[in-house]
Amino acid sequence: MKKNINNNINTIKLKQIIHENPLILEQLFNEFDKQEFFVQSSLIDYPIIWINKCKLLNIIRFLKKVQQPYNMLYDLHGIDERTRKVKKNMIQCDFSVFYHFLSIERNHDIILKVPLFTKDLKIKSISNIFCNANWYERETWEMFGIIFLGHNHLSRIIMPDYWEGHPLRKDYPARATEFQNFYLNEHKEKQSMNSLKFQPEKWGMQKSDKDSDYMFLNLGPNHPSSHGAFRIILQLKGEKIIDCVPDIGYHHRGVEKMAERQTWHSFIPYTDRVEYLGGCMNEMPYILSLEKIAGIVVSDRVKFIRVMLSELFRINSHLLYLSTFIQDVGGMTPVFLAFTDRQKIYDLIEFITGARMHPAWFRIGGVAKDLPKKWECYLKEIISWIPKRLNYYIRTSLKNDILISRSKNVACYNLQEALNWGITGASLRATGINFDLRKQRPYSGYEYFDFEVPVGNGISDCYTRVMLRVEEIFESIKILQQCLKNMPEGPIKTDHPLTTPPIKDKVFSHIETLITHFLQVSWGTIMPIGESLQMVEATKGINSYYVISDGGNMSYRTRIRTPSFAHLQQIPSVINGSTLTDLITYLGSIDFVMSDVDR
Repeated sequence: MKKNINNNINTIKLKQIIHENPLILEQLFNEFDKQEFFVQSSLIDYPIIWINKCKLLNIIRFLKKVQQPYNMLYDLHGIDERTRKVKKNMIQCDFSVFYHFLSIERNHDIILKVPLFTKDLKIKSISNIFCNANWYERETWEMFGIIFLGHNHLSRIIMPDYWEGHPLRKDYPARATEFQNFYLNEHKEKQSMNSLKFQPEKWGMQKSDKDSDYMFLNLGPNHPSSHGAFRIILQLKGEKIIDCVPDIGYHHRGVEKMAERQTWHSFIPYTDRVEYLGGCMNEMPYILSLEKIAGIVVSDRVKFIRVMLSELFRINSHLLYLSTFIQDVGGMTPVFLAFTDRQKIYDLIEFITGARMHPAWFRIGGVAKDLPKKWECYLKEIISWIPKRLNYYIRTSLKNDILISRSKNVACYNLQEALNWGITGASLRATGINFDLRKQRPYSGYEYFDFEVPVGNGISDCYTRVMLRVEEIFESIKILQQCLKNMPEGPIKTDHPLTTPPIKDKVFSHIETLITHFLQVSWGTIMPIGESLQMVEATKGINSYYVISDGGNMSYRTRIRTPSFAHLQQIPSVINGSTLTDLITYLGSIDFVMSDVDR
């Protein structure tokens, strides 16, 4: 490892990265041998450091205890490096595992990469240091076959137990037509049904103690209060939850694998469906990461339009969340009223984009079309309508004594617990920390907007999480008012060779641009070589796309980090010891959607 580092290190680039990130790299180099690190250059705004796997635990413990610590494991996953054509400025290896850490106090991140080889795909688990590494390591083992030594339950998490192979390896087929024909016979059906049986002993659960027998209850995967195809297995003593196991994977579609066979442009519609309530907001991190790689800078008009669509989807998602939460605790009427409100917003989205839930409307270098005439009339109606309805919901439901008694001081956790589990968004801010990427790391022109970030008072409970999202809707209305008042003039597409598709007027008048349009749409845009990452403050927390281009027309690796995956992993630590009714309230307060979990 050390020999590779010494041979590959780019001294000029290293000096530049140290200059841009002086504190943490200086601290690492002072604590450990500088020669143990290889700093990779990328288009990401913070350092990527390759390390030897033998040093992994010591370096992570150091990052967690250093002053202004990197105390959130934001993401952990793998990359199959074997078919990568361009391996300059990186360590030679067959596979790699990357660890993305976030420091709230520094407002800074760091990525550690560990090189691995096919003959030794083993690395130590960090689940004893960061508890949320548990699911991430299971997913990485499942998708790549990388073994995490010391993990207490390294088993499949998304695919069925009987599944063969590791889907995100490059030698695993990416299209259904590459598989043999599937036939369902009695053996396969029996195998599938057996895989769903829950064996408590495998999870360290006892069926009884000296005083009584425990009851095991399946909640889901088809239950209205599980909010999607999600199963949670409960170990009960009476109505008290002794332990529970969240069971995911029923919604899995393999979208990260799909990214490796779709062109950069044709993958955009898939992003809408990763978290299908967020619509255009899910296109934002993907598009922005590609624009970093391509070196594209869009106009202020494009930025404002993207912000406006994102905030409309934020309000729509929050309205569904609020109304279904009220329904979960016993109030039926608001969910019907809120769908009327959401319809008004969808009418505007459809008027602008031509679609409703899945517009696929952002483009590399701009948006699909300019705003239509009279869009302001629709937006003015929404700005006038929503606050009055919100105040009605607050007055009639959210200040109802029964709802308050069922949600206040229920399913509580503090800041440290939230960081340990990788919790982001309003659920993190409910613990009293002011961390919203739209303010801390403005993107797409959010720095131009004046709005506040609602923050809780120190403990995140169900009621606080709900009320913060109510306040967030009011702040989103402020942003929409500014979009209405200050929408700039300018082009809706950048005049750049990698803008996809190119500006339409030039397609009609320039043969070269017409050819470019044909090639980009049919064969795909050729993106420059590079790695890029964009994080956004999505409806349910921080969402990000980590994109690797190998200089082709498709992604070499697209890692989609979603907030709901982390949030569901936290459930047992919060709800164990509570009652079954508290669990229903807690699930409603998380604000998750299963497409965001399984991807």
